[in-house]
Amino acid sequence: MTGTSHRVQSHNPFTTEGGFTFPGIEIDYKTWGELNGKRDNAVVICHALTGNAAADEWFSGLFVEGGVLARGGYFVICANVLGSCYGTTGPLSINPDTGKPWGGSFPRITIRDMVNVHRRLLDHLGVNGVAFTIGGSMGGMQALEFGLMDDRVRAIVPIAMGKSHSPWAIGISEAQRRAIYSDPNWKGGFYGNGTRPVQGISAARMMAMITYRTSTLFNERFGRNPQEGSDIFQVESYLNYQGEKLAGRFDAVTYVRLTQAMDSHDISRGRGTFEEVFGRLRIPALIVGIDSDVLYPVDEQKELASLLPGGRYEEITSKYGHDAFLIEFGQLQQLLGTFLQSVNLTTHINHPEALD
Repeated sequence: MTGTSHRVQSHNPFTTEGGFTFPGIEIDYKTWGELNGKRDNAVVICHALTGNAAADEWFSGLFVEGGVLARGGYFVICANVLGSCYGTTGPLSINPDTGKPWGGSFPRITIRDMVNVHRRLLDHLGVNGVAFTIGGSMGGMQALEFGLMDDRVRAIVPIAMGKSHSPWAIGISEAQRRAIYSDPNWKGGFYGNGTRPVQGISAARMMAMITYRTSTLFNERFGRNPQEGSDIFQVESYLNYQGEKLAGRFDAVTYVRLTQAMDSHDISRGRGTFEEVFGRLRIPALIVGIDSDVLYPVDEQKELASLLPGGRYEEITSKYGHDAFLIEFGQLQQLLGTFLQSVNLTTHINHPEALD
């Protein structure tokens, strides 16, 4: 499938859950395929923390010839989230009041804010129906909220996350943010291109990579082998490389704001009990866990599936840990294909009115 990149400027004000109002929102997104006559064949892919709208690159296994997305006749949409550093309004965007980048003044946002920006994009595109939303990790949080917030959605496929961000995950995120804050170049998020907190975001990424993979994989790949021509271990070299790589392409304030948004993830927040909220969501839901995920253990996905009237749980077996949803495309294709064949996505199915 060949995709097309787009950017749209919405001049209508956008108010976040926290009460901050942007005078307008710029949305950077990519599409594949065409809307059908009824304009109801959309699929929304939601990206993870450091991902972007180029889903055909990081979710490539679903776009290959014969893949689920390629053969489904869908109009596929993936947008950079609110708070992104890849084109959608975020900390690197210009604050119209100052003429300078928002930087550290960019407000805290939530997963629901991200979804509301996505919904604005669907309105702009004239989308009447969404066959399903899908995403992993932070993307899974969006995919789940989409089902609750937008009655155009006919099914959801959240991967590798739970009904709310656990204390374990919040703690890991805060440790990463503290690494960024500790960089002398952090300066409260007000730094120039030449003085970015490179060391801080590199350390944050190194911590994250440990939670994204598994000890089994690290043992197999690195062992206690020294890096050739160096006095450090191979695993140290690998983590240093990953940290430097992200620091070269990602913004530190963005990292802080998006991890804080992930911490906000709680389906019950302001809505009632989990049972009450999920009891109102009766569309088909495929909840996918990863057996080796230490960041979002499978008990979270099993619990989520049990709370959803239309929920079913499936599991990816992998040594790659949390990142398996970006690697094990064969298994994901099979699970998603079987799910789509078993449900009727041509009409809305017992869908409640969208929650606020």
